[in-house]
Amino acid sequence: MIRNYFKIAWRNLLKNKGFSFINIFGLSIGVAACILISIYILHESSYDKHVSNSENIYRITGNFIIDDQITPTIHFSANTAPTILQDFEEVQNTGRLMATELFWGAGSNNIRFDGENTQHYEEGFTYADQSIIDIMDIQMVYGDAKTALSNPNTIVISETIANKYFKNQNPIGRSMYLNGNNDRPFKINGVMTDFKSNSHLEYDFLITLKDVEFGEGEQTRWYQNNYFSYVVLKPEIGVTTFEKKMNTTLMERYLTPAYKAGGYEVDSDKFKMFLQPLTDINLHSSQFDYESSFRNDIKIIWVFGIVALFILIIASINFVNLSTAKSANRAKEVGLRKVVGSTRTQLIGQFLAESIIISFIAFIIGIALSALLMPLFRQMSGIDLTMPWASYGFIPTILLASLVVGTLAGLYPSFYLSKFNPVNVLKGKLGTGSKSGGLRGSLVVFQFAISIVLIVGTLIVNQQMNFILNSKIGFEKDQVLQIYSTGVMGEHVETFKEELKQLPGISHASISDYLPIEGTKRNGNSFKNEGSDNPDEIISGQAWAIDEDYIETLGMTLVDGRNFIANRASDEQAVIINQAMVAKLKLEEPVGKRIDRFGNLYEIVGVVEDFNFNTMKEAVQPLALFYAISPSITSVKINTTNVSGVLTTIESKWKTFVPNMAFRYEFMDTSFAKMYDNVSRMKSIFTTFAILAILIACLGLLALSAYMVEQRNKEMSIRKVLGASMQTIFKLLTKNFLVLIVIALVVAIPVAYYLMQNWLQDYEYSIDMSWSVFAIAGIIALAIAFVTISYHAIKSAIINPAEVLRSE
Repeated sequence: MIRNYFKIAWRNLLKNKGFSFINIFGLSIGVAACILISIYILHESSYDKHVSNSENIYRITGNFIIDDQITPTIHFSANTAPTILQDFEEVQNTGRLMATELFWGAGSNNIRFDGENTQHYEEGFTYADQSIIDIMDIQMVYGDAKTALSNPNTIVISETIANKYFKNQNPIGRSMYLNGNNDRPFKINGVMTDFKSNSHLEYDFLITLKDVEFGEGEQTRWYQNNYFSYVVLKPEIGVTTFEKKMNTTLMERYLTPAYKAGGYEVDSDKFKMFLQPLTDINLHSSQFDYESSFRNDIKIIWVFGIVALFILIIASINFVNLSTAKSANRAKEVGLRKVVGSTRTQLIGQFLAESIIISFIAFIIGIALSALLMPLFRQMSGIDLTMPWASYGFIPTILLASLVVGTLAGLYPSFYLSKFNPVNVLKGKLGTGSKSGGLRGSLVVFQFAISIVLIVGTLIVNQQMNFILNSKIGFEKDQVLQIYSTGVMGEHVETFKEELKQLPGISHASISDYLPIEGTKRNGNSFKNEGSDNPDEIISGQAWAIDEDYIETLGMTLVDGRNFIANRASDEQAVIINQAMVAKLKLEEPVGKRIDRFGNLYEIVGVVEDFNFNTMKEAVQPLALFYAISPSITSVKINTTNVSGVLTTIESKWKTFVPNMAFRYEFMDTSFAKMYDNVSRMKSIFTTFAILAILIACLGLLALSAYMVEQRNKEMSIRKVLGASMQTIFKLLTKNFLVLIVIALVVAIPVAYYLMQNWLQDYEYSIDMSWSVFAIAGIIALAIAFVTISYHAIKSAIINPAEVLRSE
């Protein structure tokens, strides 16, 4: 009997090819979207779970309260981790990473191996303790994991880097030189396996921290915070209890005395430390400045998960609507089956079999679609995702899901179709479906409300992106060329700059690694007015090293005072500050006054107009510009349309200074746009989901319109016989549907406004939402719905009444 159910179900699918195609196609799209998003969510939720003992590993985070504002941080002093290991018996191990490009060697470098002259550019450098290899469970291809970073001037490279430069040979013992510094070779003491794609660590080079000190006393100074610190607690240690003990002990023994000795006040009310689980780093770190741009946000994961669930639910709802819409065609079949002895249980089994077959076929096609779309989804998400074919649970899960979805989606049609009264059916009376009209109307409202929310989201994200890229940000990013790795020139970098300034097509040039785009150097400091002893008057800000050409090259505006003057010795103790720092320090007539930076006094010689140097999610922070050289990046302002010709000339000049190294550059407007890659990805994903939701909702509307038209065919035919025009028939059949879309619009507008208003609040500088966005979204939804329902409405309006009424 069961085999017979599936045989008849298969025949019905082949008999109604159009119905079957729409049903399977809609469900398969929902399945594909659900599979892709599920793979994405599982990948993002799996970060660092592969690390052995990950449940006891934590990263130290903290909250500073400065100027009544909470500033989250993940950077701590060099002695924080060693002191915690020394003072707390609850701690099993600690380790540090130092990845900030503020100090020489971290971040990106130009490398040369012994016996070679060619310089190669590589990224992904960090300083690390030997203990990090053990804590993070780093495996070695060559070398001893227990001693790889235990000696001074040693380095561990990734397997990818080893294969790139040593062609599968063992590079242990080879020497590496960074940025042309031939006086400090680093001995390759290990080759580690590449970090997995679901590891929060993204490095290819680990430089030892053994005997390293970035300035005198840096390793014991409590208020110089540049390190990521990791703690391994002994099993069964309560995290909350340990956090309280850690804060109290460190504050009393070390932090308060150290800051007080430096002229600053810090207490437990203004500074708290926390332990962030290793497995939470990827999804719970969006609040930290200078965290990796590839970190995700748990809120985005929730949104994606809900959207995937909605799409699958909508696709299943469409199946219900399509099945009930075809009920009139199968009513006589049900009636005859009952007359010849079929029980209701057997009929339910028949219709469930059809549902499960459709679901199974849709899941198979959905898997194929997801595999086909995976490269596109990988590009949109920015993550190297793959189909989990090798996972033992993948296929069984898909099969089980197809059975569950098929059963759940088929329950309502099965019970609905199987309860037809055979007497009424065979007399041609079928009015049962009208009782479900309210439910189906509600489902259409639900579907299109979601679609309208996604349309509004897509439009607003796009407008915000355009606003960011085209608004006034306080500096000129267009036609500013960033030339990288100029630090390898050593003392000749200034000569290189001056020769560039003489080239035709170039108006200005400047040397500085501190630029108003992410990925360049940052240096957070504390400042106060000269002579101030009030700890509440201390402010945090950035301290940047620039030359005398920086402000003109980037098109910034001095609103007071003067610029730095080349070779003027007194300017080494001078500072130019921005308007935000003037406001925070409450300075009136700031030029000529002095500010205190860690006990050193600097005279204010100028005030620069505020410019955005972080993303526009943040307000402009206080900034102090100091006259000094940071030589790794040289910026050039081009003032000609012949950009390619200027680039050729600059490259020729580059080769005269650095003949053994490739010329690398990027335009600042391109670098600026990269700061908002996450927003661009969100825009792409929003747009894709909006199209999918609309497509699936249209299939649902197609189902409902088919059902309603089929129910009202006799009514419309009688109206035509009595003189109703085609226009009148069309209006009668479409009016109710358009009313449903208007209701969906009314429901969706406040929801979309609330959600997008919350999203825009993350940006200090954002667009004002206009009514036109909602109007456009409404027009799009109405237009799509109108086109969808017109097919069946026109078909009913032009049908010959005699064909419908001939059996009456």
